[in-house]
Amino acid sequence: MIRITNLTLARGPKRLLEGANLTLFPGHKVGLIGPNGCGKSSLFALLRGQLHQDAGEMEIPARWVIAHVAQETPQSDRCGLDYALDGDIELRAVEAELAAAEHEHDNGVKIAELHAHYDHLGGYASRSRAAALLSGLGFNEEQQARPVAEFSGGWRMRLNLAQALMCRSDLLLLDEPTNHLDLDAVMWLEDWLAAYQGTLLLITHDRDFLDAVVNKVVHVDNLKLNEYTGNYSAFEKTRAMQLSVQQAAHQKQQRQVAHLQSFINRFKAKATKAKQAQSRVKTLEKMELIAAAHVDSPFEFAFREPEAKPRQLLHLKEATLGYGDAKTGRDILQNVEWRLFYGDKIGLLGPNGAGKSTLVKSLAGTLALKRGGRYEGQGLKIGYFAQHQVEQLRGSESVLWHMKQLDPTTREQEFRDFLGGFDFRGGRVTEPIAPFSGGEKARLALALIVWQKPNLLLLDEPTNHLDIEMREAVAEALQEFDGTLVVVAHDRHLLKATTDQLWLVADGKVAEFDGDLDDYKQWAKAYAVQHQKAKPQQARASQAENGLEAAPVLEFAAGDRKAQKRAEAEARQKNYAARKPLEEKLKKLEKELAGLNREKADIETWLAREDAYADENKTLMLDFLKRQGEVADKIGAVEWQWLELQQKLEESA
Repeated sequence: MIRITNLTLARGPKRLLEGANLTLFPGHKVGLIGPNGCGKSSLFALLRGQLHQDAGEMEIPARWVIAHVAQETPQSDRCGLDYALDGDIELRAVEAELAAAEHEHDNGVKIAELHAHYDHLGGYASRSRAAALLSGLGFNEEQQARPVAEFSGGWRMRLNLAQALMCRSDLLLLDEPTNHLDLDAVMWLEDWLAAYQGTLLLITHDRDFLDAVVNKVVHVDNLKLNEYTGNYSAFEKTRAMQLSVQQAAHQKQQRQVAHLQSFINRFKAKATKAKQAQSRVKTLEKMELIAAAHVDSPFEFAFREPEAKPRQLLHLKEATLGYGDAKTGRDILQNVEWRLFYGDKIGLLGPNGAGKSTLVKSLAGTLALKRGGRYEGQGLKIGYFAQHQVEQLRGSESVLWHMKQLDPTTREQEFRDFLGGFDFRGGRVTEPIAPFSGGEKARLALALIVWQKPNLLLLDEPTNHLDIEMREAVAEALQEFDGTLVVVAHDRHLLKATTDQLWLVADGKVAEFDGDLDDYKQWAKAYAVQHQKAKPQQARASQAENGLEAAPVLEFAAGDRKAQKRAEAEARQKNYAARKPLEEKLKKLEKELAGLNREKADIETWLAREDAYADENKTLMLDFLKRQGEVADKIGAVEWQWLELQQKLEESA
């Protein structure tokens, strides 16, 4: 269990947490949310022992193994598979001990014990486990064998993620794990985390990912850690109700303040009323003011009206896309026949490496076709956001300088008004952008595109490094965008909110996908299985071509098979008998938990009513608030019982 009590944490002069409290039980999967700079990553550093609190207490079980994703990757000649395996520290330690024992010719008993321990840890299947992790994260067999030093920054972060997942951890800390992943890898990671047995703390701005993975949300707000049961969608609903209650209380108090102030202003100069007026002054001074509920986003922008609106913007005809020259290069997509019409809203789907980014580059004209034709409509104006767009910005120059390069004749104040919608205000627009965060640079790159009034938007992972509020602002702006949109994104909320067509890039082809994102998830799983099955067949074919004998297929004798089936049936029967009472108890707890959550929702609904704070409802409100605390405690206790039973059930599987 993690327990944080009355904790205060500061970085330099800035206070991040003050008097914060939090309790997390083993097995909880927690989404840590809040605006950039609120202290989420600092809390991770605190949990890892890299920071120390300024006040208060933090308790973590001493024996817990904590895993996290390293931010730096060494220049190593080790292959990707071995690098991922290094994450299993316990297994590597046994391997080292075993190698030393065999080298020193220790007694056979010790070596046998080490081999048994190695087997217990799954050592003989560890390379398969690491290969499965890397495959899920988008590494093919050839990439798994490549040296770490050959990978780009984004792929090295995937390797670091694989290493963290290989660790036999009790607590897993993931800070923006989806930033460098494509959609297929994100969906795979969701399933992996769903099966993870330890405690998970997750920082991400991907709301769909949060919804799929977490059962708790901790919101860093006003220097506190505020806990909410459920996923991100449940948090949004509860938060909206709380803000409604807060706003109602604020308005009621403001009416009271106005009444008191009015009395003071009217009678403070009259001797007969001076004592009463002074009494009301003291009342005002002692009153703890309720802040107005504030949910306004600092981001508000819209795409500017395109100057031209041709019916057909772009046509790829019998196009072959790829790299290198026509003879010796590598073809990625063949015979692409695709027309983009004004107003199309298209999301691109497909496995990692299938050619989505290649297609977008060819549409943008930054990658020449190997064969075929690319025909532009009259008045075509492309706005292209590439995955590495921020790297093209000049760090020594300011936000305003970048804008002036696009349009030197525009007045500075007009630029400032425009940039305010991207939360670049005041002196911030004249500062060099080198120290800006990744999110701030991404916002600038988007602002530069928006200013140019494109009629065709090509967006390749535009929401990387953006927080939830900015992602929502981007989605809203794209919904109102009048032109044509083609987007590649692992952010499913963005895809759902902004596109009405899905196209599939796979096996060298581009074709319309008949289904939604849920259908695509099933397609991706089937596609991965199909390709996995094809590997042994390809291997056997390769062996045959090289005159090698294929490995024999082992078969059991008929009698052995019958005995095996009887033994398996008996084992299943025993397992069923042991599991049945646990499953029944689990169902009862789930039913009790559902009832408590319904009661919790009813209480919160009542507290959100405008008349809840009326004088005639004061006693009733106090009863509701008391019961709210009791229900919250009961939910925590039942959830703990549920977790214990679930663990026993999983151990018996």
